[in-house]
This record gives sequence, structure tokens and C-alpha cells, in this order.
Amino acid sequence: MAPTLWQRYQDWLYYHSGLELYLDVSRVDSLTQELYQELQPQFIRAFQDMAALESGSIANPDEQRMVGHYWLRDPDLAPTPEIQRDIRESIDRVEQFAQQVHRGEIRAGNGEPFTDVVSVGIGGSALGPQFVAQALAPVQPPLGIHFIDNTDPAGIDRLVATLGNRLRTSVILVTSKSGGTPEPRNGMWELQRVFRQREWLFAPQAVAVTMPGSDLDQTAQQERWLARFPMFDWVGGRTSELATVGLVPAALQGIPIREMLRGAREMDQATRIAEVRQNPAALLALAWYAAGQGQGRKDMVILPYKDSLSLLSRYLQQLVMESLGKEKDLDGKVVNQGIAVYGNKGSTDQHAYVQQLREGLNNFFATFIEVLKDRDGGDWEIEPGITTGDYLSGFLQGTRQALYENGRESITITLREVTPKTVAALIALYERAVGLYASLININAYHQPGVEAGKKAASAILQLQRQLLKTLREHPHGLTLEEIAQQVQAPAEVETIYKILRHLEANQRGVEFIGEKHKLAGLMVRPQG
Repeated sequence: MAPTLWQRYQDWLYYHSGLELYLDVSRVDSLTQELYQELQPQFIRAFQDMAALESGSIANPDEQRMVGHYWLRDPDLAPTPEIQRDIRESIDRVEQFAQQVHRGEIRAGNGEPFTDVVSVGIGGSALGPQFVAQALAPVQPPLGIHFIDNTDPAGIDRLVATLGNRLRTSVILVTSKSGGTPEPRNGMWELQRVFRQREWLFAPQAVAVTMPGSDLDQTAQQERWLARFPMFDWVGGRTSELATVGLVPAALQGIPIREMLRGAREMDQATRIAEVRQNPAALLALAWYAAGQGQGRKDMVILPYKDSLSLLSRYLQQLVMESLGKEKDLDGKVVNQGIAVYGNKGSTDQHAYVQQLREGLNNFFATFIEVLKDRDGGDWEIEPGITTGDYLSGFLQGTRQALYENGRESITITLREVTPKTVAALIALYERAVGLYASLININAYHQPGVEAGKKAASAILQLQRQLLKTLREHPHGLTLEEIAQQVQAPAEVETIYKILRHLEANQRGVEFIGEKHKLAGLMVRPQG
């Protein structure tokens, strides 16, 4: 006789009393006792792999580096006294710097107190800080925070215009491991240009978060920037929220960073237990495996029912997809693994796509994020016995039930409330689940060859653009697209050449089309003017 849903809920429920966190995988019907038993050997290996990772084994073979983000919240685990010291010193320095800024002991270049932070970064240097800012920043933070997380000129101009003169009293936080990553480098250059135009000094309010000795570090040192904080070689971008990358902006916003570290440490301790049912990250990895048959056949839809957690899905997109999206496994076999992640907050966005989730393609599993505490300071009833928070809870429970009744699987993670401790625990839970799942499916979660391939391709396009401009200057009467392709010795790249020139022409960058733009066969291109 099959167990009732209530019995299955009791059988699979995990609860962490210290964090007041529940994990319910009971509505993943494909998670069976038989699959649990079948995967025991893989989980034994996965627990061993994680132990080796934490002890300092080389986990990123592409860069020959360790992966040690777990040491950030428990320095005693780090493999050398030097790393232990570096971690502790970095946290102390972050706290001290933020306190000095808040007290007005460190001020902007014009002598006024700082009012804002402009954080310039990309990927993990932006997604984590954005998620934490949305989740945890006080209603009236000591410093407001703004992000340049793209190399979009219009977006940068809009932020500069929005800040106005407050840019003069903003900490300019530039985060880049090497200093050479195009997006943060370009954002920094754009801000430096604004400062020069306004005859303001950039260095007295610029802060670098980077690798010691990097180009950015050397620049900050030579120009005497306000402060420099170290990034560590053994922390990847997508697991860097509890490193200086995330702690500096959090501390400046008045978020208690040691509480965050404590929450992550508690979760790390729970997820080291080498028994699947007693380990929430292992249970999560098991549910992912069951739902997608170990091949990522179903997407992960993240539905946090709390406004403050609305950026969780964006943060998890990088953590999960960059870690698990791999062409080859550890044996070199082509496997094309990965789990696609999307979603947004409930109940707002269930109006957008729950209709398809319930009745369309059954190609996903949902993850509901439930928060029990509705608000601070008590509540009031909008109907007899009913509050607005009751409606939110009702929508979550109702959607979960409606999906399950139609054969759609789901996971539910429940927090008592959103605090620095629980948000960091949530980050730590997913970090470990990703690592364990990667071991189950025999891939490396800690390198990203596809990202590097994209960067190389972009660099090649920019080099081609330089060649095109040079060629056009040498042929002032104009050439056809095909002729240009022959001149730059790229006859197979006519489409790319057209798109580069179209972009330049739209921005009046020295290129002019002769003819009708949509009739490409007869289109000529010449230098502008």
C-alpha cells in the first residue's frame, strides 16, 4: 500500500532547529526509496569529494586552483595558517572600513560624508551583492547602493543621471579578479570619464576588490585609491558572496556580515553529514536527480513568496547553470549536462506563467521558497480572521497543490523569517547541493570553459572591427560587404562584418551605408563624411 501524502511528507521532511529551516521534497514523486538506495554508492563518493574539496584538493584543473569558499565562514578549516590569517584579516578590515565610513571618519573627496555606493562588477561580483541588497538592506541604510553590472552605455548614463551630485559622495566599488574583465573595466572607465568632466578626483573615493598584484590592484596602489580589499584565487565568482566581493557592499549597507557568516557556517556543518536524509543539501541534490533523471531533463523554477527574495532566481541561475552546464564529464565523455533555472516571485509572477506550469509542458520542477513570518510589528485583519500574509501563504499552498494534482513535482524550502543568518544559510545550502549533484553526475562544478570560449569569441569580433575601420579608411570610395570580407581575409564572416558595421553606423562611428540597408546584395559601405 502506497503511503499517504501526509506520511510521505513526514518521511522525507528535513528540519534544522538552529536555523528554523524546513526542506520538503515529498512532492517529488520520482524520488523513491528504490532510487535513494540505488544512489547510495554515488553519494558515498560525493561526500568524499566534498571532504577532499574542503581539505584543499585541486578542484579546478583548468586553473590549477583549490576551491575554498567554505573556509570563508570557518577559517580553521583552511589548509594553511597563511590562508586562515588572510581570511580573518579581510573580514576585520571590511568591518573596520564600513564602520569608519558610517561614523564619517572616512569621507568623500570633497570632505562630505559618503551617501551611496556604486558597485561596478559582473557575474558573481554583481548577482550575489544585488540579491543580498534586495533581501537584507535596512529600509534606511547608512549608504544606498547602485550597480553597474553591464557594459551598456545607456544604462551607465541613466545611473549617473539618477545619482546626480550624489555621485560626488559615492564610494565607487570596483570588483574584478584581474582588472582586465571588460565589463567592470569599462564601467570603471566610464565613471572615471564622468569624474574628469566634472573636475572631481576619482581616487579618494575609489575602492578595489581584486587579486593582490593584479592590474587593478597595481592601479589602485599607484593612484592611491581609498582602499583595496583582496580577492582570493581559491574563490570562484559564483561562490564569492561571503568573500570580500559580497561582504564589502553588505557591510557598507549596514548588513551584519558576521551574522551572515554564522548562518552559512551552521548550514555548512549540517551539509557535511554523510547521511542523505540528515543532510539538506544531499536531499536537494537527490530531488534534482530524481526530477531530471540525472540528466537535467527538467528545468528548475524558483518561486520565492517574499518580495525581499525576488532576486534569488537570478542569483541561482549563475550558481546552478554555470556550475552544472557542462559538455563533458570527468571521463571526457560528451554528456551535455545542466539544469536550466528561471523564475521570479510569488504570487506576482504566478499570474504570468503558472497557467503553463500547471497545464502546459511538464518540463520543470518548482521550488517554492516559503517565509513564515509575514511582517514585523504585528498584523491586522483585512477580512475576519484573514490578513494579507494569509493570502500570500494561501496562494503558495494552493499553487503547490494545483501543480501536484496535475502531475507537476515541487520542492518547498521554508524559513521562519528573512534574516542575514537565514539568507546566508540559503546561499550555503545551494552551494553544497550544486557540489554534491555535480559529483552524482560525474562532472566538474568548479570550472567554466564555455564562459572563456565566449570571451575569446568576443575578443575576436572586436579585433575584426579594428581591421574593418582600417580597411574602410584605405578605401574612401566604399566597398561592398563581400569586398570588405575579402580585404580583411574573412570571406566566411560577411554576416558578422555586416552586423559590426551596422552597429558602428547607428552610433555615427565613422561608417556610412550607400544604398538600402535591407537590400544587402547591393549595399556599399564607406567612411562617414
